[in-house]
Amino acid sequence: MVQTKIIPGYPALMIEGTKKSLVITDLHLGFESNLSLNNIFLGKNKTVIEITKEIEEIIKKTKPDSLILLGDVKSGIKSITKTEWETVPTFFERINNLIDTILVPGNHDANIEKLIPNGITLASSKGIIIDDILLTHGHTMPTENFSSVNKIIMGHVHPVFFEEKSIINGERVWVTMKCNKQKIFPSKTGKLEIIIIPTFNKHFYTTNKKFYKKSISPILDKSEVLEAKILTLDGTIIGNESLLPNII
Repeated sequence: MVQTKIIPGYPALMIEGTKKSLVITDLHLGFESNLSLNNIFLGKNKTVIEITKEIEEIIKKTKPDSLILLGDVKSGIKSITKTEWETVPTFFERINNLIDTILVPGNHDANIEKLIPNGITLASSKGIIIDDILLTHGHTMPTENFSSVNKIIMGHVHPVFFEEKSIINGERVWVTMKCNKQKIFPSKTGKLEIIIIPTFNKHFYTTNKKFYKKSISPILDKSEVLEAKILTLDGTIIGNESLLPNII
């Protein structure tokens, strides 16, 4: 039986069994071009340099056997932007030299195969299975073929905590939920655990709830939540299912 562990201080999860897999999601490399349209400039390649360095630090600390990217490595949805042609291959080349990497494509990863060097494993957008866990981006509904799983690990919805008077207002958070399994897999009964990983890109959120747009997930739309925990990046529990409407 494999175990899942939050890596304190990072939006990253470790799956530990006979081998260790580091799981992260939602890098959104190249999103700076969207910010520049609103006269917000982070600097050329600033995000890809920051993200790559942070992933390298985690790999050195935790020594996983593989890295699993749960989608939205790039930012453009329908096409590859000029910025992405530069940043995404640079990112993959550096990571490819460090560790075996698997990419489960997300809804922003159209045509990403054109940006991937040899050695990166491109999985199905439906997800991959490790033991009794389905790892998927979260923008597609899992089929009954995956109904034997007891846990879904996903990204896509960028959970952020909003409470104006709180010192963690606008901060990325973890969400773990126990749900009615039959709502996702009609042929099954019992409980299903869903873990939502925070976006790895620390710039890809805002402290202003007014301008924060939630991503829609068919998995969450179908889910009947029985209980939930909301945790900060360091693993501190800050609330339960009552907070979900303000987070996802």
